[in-house]
Order: sequence, then structure tokens, then C-alpha cells
Amino acid sequence: MLKGKTALVTGSTSGIGFAIAKALAQQGAHIVLNGFGDAETPKAQIEALGVRAEYHGADMSKPDQIEDMMKFAASKFGRVDILVNNAGIQHVAKVEDFPTERWDAIIAINLTSAFHTTRLAVPAMREANWGRIINVASAHGLVASAQKSAYVAAKHGIVGLTKSVALETATTGVTCNAICPGWVLTALVQKQIDDRAAREGISALQAQNELLGEKQPSLQFTTVEQLGGLAVFLSSPAADQVRGVAWAMDGGWTAQ
Repeated sequence: MLKGKTALVTGSTSGIGFAIAKALAQQGAHIVLNGFGDAETPKAQIEALGVRAEYHGADMSKPDQIEDMMKFAASKFGRVDILVNNAGIQHVAKVEDFPTERWDAIIAINLTSAFHTTRLAVPAMREANWGRIINVASAHGLVASAQKSAYVAAKHGIVGLTKSVALETATTGVTCNAICPGWVLTALVQKQIDDRAAREGISALQAQNELLGEKQPSLQFTTVEQLGGLAVFLSSPAADQVRGVAWAMDGGWTAQ
């Protein structure tokens, strides 16, 4: 379905980002990976699907590096057809105790980076009259939780950015939408489970069930494969008129 298209996925060397990159590659899209840590293994896994893969290690808190990454993608593939803004970090603390440098980093990586990639991707998408911008927000882009002020602010901002860009591109073949996952069993969430277990002196399984029970009525994690499938749908012709949507995939979290 996406043969000949190029997708750039930020924060895609592991977790949600890699799963989305893999799902798009399975539909024939060439992939530009980005992120920290081991890049050769995910790159090889993408190439094994019969598409081209490139990697750029831009620090998503640095606008000049983001601009270099977008130029790199254009030099390798002509343009970015599908932009997935997934890069993100987290820190948990009460607002009065929140380190200002962590606030700045979360806003820069979780929100401002998406502005920079989007502003740089849209001109070529407009010229081609086709493009997909998919912002990985969160249930926290729709509702809040305590001790996550920066993350909640950034994810609400991503949803707002999504809507504005969708309106600006509404008469074109370019769409912009947000995916809002609930709990996904990533390394970040596993750390929260482990910290809770240690703090409360309970098993990891009990801590996991308590975590899910507080927010996610299904009592099941959203999987990275499900999120990849949603990204494929949003990239498909069936989603041509899905514009400016914050699509919850959260086991009922935001239905409450």
C-alpha cells in the first residue's frame, strides 16, 4: 500500500517508534530511523522487510540537528511522505519540585521537535499534494494525571498542534492526526511498575495490575503492534478524510 513512500519516524530505534516504523515498512515504505542507542539492529530488521532504511541520530531537543535530519532524509529519498513524531521523554514530580531543566527538556523533545519536523516536511508534502503527519500524543494529551505537569502540557500541546496543522492542510492531500495511547508496556512504563513495586513492597505483577486498574478499564496494555496498525490505517486512502483527530487507543481510559 505504501510502496515508494518514505516515512521518517522519530524516536524509532525501539518501543512504539520502532513498531510503527516496522508496520509502515511492511506496507512497502522506506524508513528513516532516529533515536539513541543501537541503530544497526533496528536498521537491519527494517531492511529485512525488503525496503531501504537509513538512520540519523539527531538530538530532538536541538533544532539545528532536526533540520539536518530533514535535509538528510530529502537527500536520500527525495522527500518525507509520512512523518511520525514519536520522540519523547518523561519525568514524574510535583510541580513545586519539578526540575526546571527537566521541564525544558520534555517540552523541547515531546512538543517543540514536532513543530520543527512538521514545518520542514509540509512544503514538499504540499507540492506533492500527498502527505501524512502522525503525532504520537498520549491519553495524557486528553486528560491529566498528577505529578506529570510537563508531559501533560506537552501532550496537550501536541494535540493542539495536530488540529491547527490539519486545518491549514485541509484542502490538500496532506493529513495530520494524533494517536493517543494509554498504558503501553514500554521501558518507561516498566520502570514505573518496578518503582511502585519497590516503594510499596509488592510484586511486580501486583504493581502492574494496580497501575492498569487506576486508569485503563480493559486491564490490558495497548500493544505496540496495535499502534503500528493504527499508523498504517492513518496512512491509507481510507483515512483521507480523517483530519485533526486525537485517536485514543487506551482501553477505555478517556471514556470515563
